[in-house]
Amino acid sequence: MTTYTVSHRTQYAYSEPVQLCHNELRLRPPEFDHQSTIATAIDVKPHPALISERGDVFGNSVTYFSIQEAHRKLDITATCTVEVSGRSYPEPHATPPWEEARYEIGRPRPGSPVENNAYVLDSPYINRSEALADFARPSFSPGRPLLEATLDLMNRIFTGFRYTPGATTLSTPLPKILRQRKGVCQDFAHIAIGALRSLGLPARYVSGYIETTPAEGALVGADASHAWASVYVPQFGWIDFDPTNNHMPLDQHIVLAVGRDYSDVTPIKGVSMGGGKQTLRVAVKVSRQN
Repeated sequence: MTTYTVSHRTQYAYSEPVQLCHNELRLRPPEFDHQSTIATAIDVKPHPALISERGDVFGNSVTYFSIQEAHRKLDITATCTVEVSGRSYPEPHATPPWEEARYEIGRPRPGSPVENNAYVLDSPYINRSEALADFARPSFSPGRPLLEATLDLMNRIFTGFRYTPGATTLSTPLPKILRQRKGVCQDFAHIAIGALRSLGLPARYVSGYIETTPAEGALVGADASHAWASVYVPQFGWIDFDPTNNHMPLDQHIVLAVGRDYSDVTPIKGVSMGGGKQTLRVAVKVSRQN
């Protein structure tokens, strides 16, 4: 068991006063068999007039707040202490053939209000396509075990795409990312999910953090929010894999939220009245406690 403290600070500065804003945060880590939250806190300045907590359809914790006074700065700091244990995975060759997994679509997964077919349909940032299916097919030969094929796909993304911050934005279409073969962790997760869904396989997006300074050396994506993917494997459930780092998460990945794609797990989103131009600063630090 490894204990981490996480600090995620977001600062907005506005050229004109913001008169009113409404925001949603997904900054409280959920509970899993391999992850438990010891403590969590969210500090917002200016102090919100209204603040509340709820769960969304994907099982994520959502903090809503409203600031109803004029302000030129907004400072949001989320801190938490999380325990993460090493995960156990099935042998890739021991998982069912990938074709069988398509018959599991629509069956609820244990502990979740969302059925698997929500993760095989198109979503705001991921549209299934023949191009994505063609990209996936070299890994998914007939009868190949699902996890074995998925890990091969992960390796092909890792070796065939270049991690290039600034090469893409949220509005960059997935077909363009597939053509240019470069992007960041969010893009690689979307490519993996899109490829799996284009073959009829349930796949979901996972947002979170990775250890800033692990003993083995920093992983790609440290010091920021990170993203990876998860495939549904019959008999075993959801299994995570990280295309950016070409490995399956053990005890260095902290899950923050899950969903169909980035749009479902955005750490901070909202609307405001006024503000003019804005500047944004984000700082993430993940520290191992033991």
